[in-house]
Amino acid sequence: MSYLARILVYPIKSLDGVSVTKATILKSGALQYDREFAICDAQGRFVNAKRNPKVHLLRTSFDIDTDTEKITRVCLEVQGTEQTHIFHIDRERSELEAWLSDYFDFPVKLCQNLVSGFPDDTNASGPTVISTATLETVASWFPPLTGDELRRRLRANLEIGGVPAFWEDRLFGAEEDVVPFLVRDVQINGVNPCQRCVVPTRDSLMGEVYPNFQKLFVQARKETLPSWVDSSRFNHFYRLSVNTRIPESEAGNILQVGDEVEIQTLKN
Repeated sequence: MSYLARILVYPIKSLDGVSVTKATILKSGALQYDREFAICDAQGRFVNAKRNPKVHLLRTSFDIDTDTEKITRVCLEVQGTEQTHIFHIDRERSELEAWLSDYFDFPVKLCQNLVSGFPDDTNASGPTVISTATLETVASWFPPLTGDELRRRLRANLEIGGVPAFWEDRLFGAEEDVVPFLVRDVQINGVNPCQRCVVPTRDSLMGEVYPNFQKLFVQARKETLPSWVDSSRFNHFYRLSVNTRIPESEAGNILQVGDEVEIQTLKN
């Protein structure tokens, strides 16, 4: 049986994720708390690991008030140090921004979007999907990487268990088509294979680059692409996991670890 094995949300875009047992769907189709905040520079551009490797060295944890459904506090630590810095996100926002500005050595603001968060793909802004078997298989291409390390690098939201590697490639079809699937009774529409950026090439904790990562990835991905996959969706093979949309009618519904997953329309 295919099932939802893990849910990860990333309260501050580009920083560490939080494993949760359930997640509420917002009206936009995003998961509550996922990329709700983003660090932005004076020009409004995201401060992320694509542009600034210092992001990799920030360790974060969060407190969520279940009564108010708000992220209340963030704890920050620089990798390799023992000092922690805790801020209440609302009451100490200016102090948090000052600490981050000092860390990055330029002024930043903490932006917030409670409606849709700050997704990378605004055309398919639902949770990203990958299987546990895919993480383990792709990690084996890059010894000594582990499935856990690849999970941190790829930063998908929904992880599917009980399925073979690259099962999630069934969740997209031809251009403009969507593939609907159910997580228990919640409909999600698979849209396209996710284009990867420079981030997966780097160690998730230290930012060190794995030699020839992208070249090795592209070669192995091409060689292992299932025969039933619509290859027209691969203008290049540096793609892994699936972007989705969730219909507005599903707003307020809850995804929970252990929920059965079932594809409604299978592209053969």
